[in-house]
Amino acid sequence: MAGPLRLDRSLDLYPTTATPTVPTPAFSGERRVAVAVIGGGYTGLSTALHVAERGAEVALVEAGEPGWGAAGRNGGQVNPGLKHEPDEVERTLGPVHGPRLVQLAGGAPDYLFSLVERHGIDCEADRTATLRAAYRHTDVAALETHVEQWRARGVALELLDAARASAVTGTARYVAASRDPRGGSVNPLSLARGLARAALAKGAAIHGDSRATRIEREGRGWRITTPGGTLRSNVLVLATDGYSDRLWPGLAQSFVPVYSSIIATEPLPDALARTILPAGEVVYESGNVTVYYRRDRANRLLIGGRGRQQDARSPEEFAHLVKYARRLWPALGETRWTHWWNGQFALTPDFYPRLHSPAPNLLIALGYSGRGVALATAMGKELAAAATGMPLAELALPVSPVKPIPMHRFWRVGVAARIALGRLQDRLGR
Repeated sequence: MAGPLRLDRSLDLYPTTATPTVPTPAFSGERRVAVAVIGGGYTGLSTALHVAERGAEVALVEAGEPGWGAAGRNGGQVNPGLKHEPDEVERTLGPVHGPRLVQLAGGAPDYLFSLVERHGIDCEADRTATLRAAYRHTDVAALETHVEQWRARGVALELLDAARASAVTGTARYVAASRDPRGGSVNPLSLARGLARAALAKGAAIHGDSRATRIEREGRGWRITTPGGTLRSNVLVLATDGYSDRLWPGLAQSFVPVYSSIIATEPLPDALARTILPAGEVVYESGNVTVYYRRDRANRLLIGGRGRQQDARSPEEFAHLVKYARRLWPALGETRWTHWWNGQFALTPDFYPRLHSPAPNLLIALGYSGRGVALATAMGKELAAAATGMPLAELALPVSPVKPIPMHRFWRVGVAARIALGRLQDRLGR
């Protein structure tokens, strides 16, 4: 690797670039509301906003602050769709929920960008398109299928050959890429704070530093215990995703809380920045072990991927991303990498999001498997509708039982093994 690894501080970039924090005083005392939400990520904040817009009284409690979890730590990519292609989604979920989920996931960026505009959320929202890039010839057929199936549904995707892929990414690494005009980017922590601000403006109550330590049935509703007091509600929405704990039996064992690692450079000189993603698209690769990257409005390069499956402790844990970035763009040379961080998201065994209702008036949504910026925000609208009276059968996602993964306690070993195998397969072109 050319030059020393210089990562200046163990710090998430976004707290230094996001809009100001929103006042969310800790919950105290006793209160009853129509809808209670646990979790201040995109799912919970969007749910609270949409419930308030529907005229119902809603209160949200969050252990940290809005955006503390994955909402304030992700790559900032607004990507459409799911891991699976539309035809497969429709085959798997059937003629009712299949098309509904395809529409919800495919249209999630549209919804997110329109929501940002409607509420005047300042989050560096840029609709510059998503590139899905392939560096193996064996992945080109999958890109062709991806483009064809979305074109058949009226979306103007493009398939780029190697020359065009090189022109839009600034690297000769790729043999092909798809370009999806629905995608783009945001400052993810600013988005979370903006959703919180919008929800507060509509009358929602949002409480940070208010970890829910226990939930119990109380008549037809729920009692939520926090260190500062008790919140009661008719309906409870649990929106804790990759940071779910023991509040509901088996929930934390129903997904894998995968860590994703991200590093960011100092702002690049304009001349250098113009050689890396010159039109500002966001990119994710189609290999077995996904790498993704984008530039922000200050011309910082952010690149992320899988790393050690634990909270970040050392800059050396990010050396593989620095090395790969320099492989893609040798001109980066001695560019300083000023921020490094990681966080968890919920990965489900089949890569489909989950909607659970394991008890009356209890809704749980999680498992966006890396697509949560847009999809979780759109899902909040669905949950709000269900929490205020819409029948569950009318939602985009089918309700499924909470199913713990066998041998879940060994998830770190399993993820590490899967990453190692994926990297080997990528090197072998499989």
